[in-house]
Amino acid sequence: MEEKKEPKQTKKATPPERSASSDATVMAHFYRGELGRMTAWRERFDRTTHWGIITTTGIVTFAWTHEETSHFFFLLANVMLYLLLTIEARRYRFYDAYRGRVRILESHFIFPVVTATPENPRSKWRRQLGGDLIMPSLKVSFFEALSRRLLRNYVWLFLITLVAWVTLILSNSSPDQGVLERFRIDQAIPLVVLLPMVGAFYLYLIGVGIYGMRKRRASGEFQRRPPSDRDDWTL
Repeated sequence: MEEKKEPKQTKKATPPERSASSDATVMAHFYRGELGRMTAWRERFDRTTHWGIITTTGIVTFAWTHEETSHFFFLLANVMLYLLLTIEARRYRFYDAYRGRVRILESHFIFPVVTATPENPRSKWRRQLGGDLIMPSLKVSFFEALSRRLLRNYVWLFLITLVAWVTLILSNSSPDQGVLERFRIDQAIPLVVLLPMVGAFYLYLIGVGIYGMRKRRASGEFQRRPPSDRDDWTL
C-alpha cells in the first residue's frame, strides 16, 4: 500500500523586528517627505497669488492710461481674479491635507521628544494618521478653501479693482452729470445689466468672506500670542 504523504506546512512570514530607533528613523523620513509635499503645494498656490497681482496691475494700468476706457476691462479683471481664486482654492485643499499630517507629527511625535515627556497613551493619532495614509482625503471643503484664500489675499485685489474702477469713472465724468450718467461710459453694456451683475458678484464675495469668518481657524498656522509669552522669545 502506498503511504499517504502529509501536506507540507507553509511557513508564515514573520514580520521584521521593530525597535525604537528604526521607528524613529521611519518617522523622521516620513516627516521630511510630508514637509516637502506641503512646501511644494504652498509654492503652487503662492504662485497663483502672484498671477493675480500681475493681472490686477496690468489691467488697471492699461485702463488708466487710455482715455476711452470700457467697463469690459474691469469686468475682465474680476473674472480673471475669480478664476485664479478658484484655482488657488483647489491647490490650498491639497496643501491643507499635507499640512494636517505634518502638524500631527509635530504635535504628537516631535513634541514629546522636545519636551522630554511621555507620549499620551490615550491619543489616537497613530491610527488617525495610518487611516489617512490608506485612504487619503481632503480636510476642508472647496467653499471653505475659497473663503480662506479670499480673506487672506484676494479681498485686497478685488477692492483695488473696484476702487480703481469707480475712481476712473468719476474722474472722467462731468460734475453736472447724475450718478447713473457718470457710469454710462460704455454703450455696449447697458447699466440695467451692468449694475445688478456687478452688485450681485460683490455681494457673493461678501457672503463667501462672512462664511469663512464663521468657520474655524486653520489649526497649526501661526497665531497671535499674548505679550507675556512673546517676551520669552526676546533673544
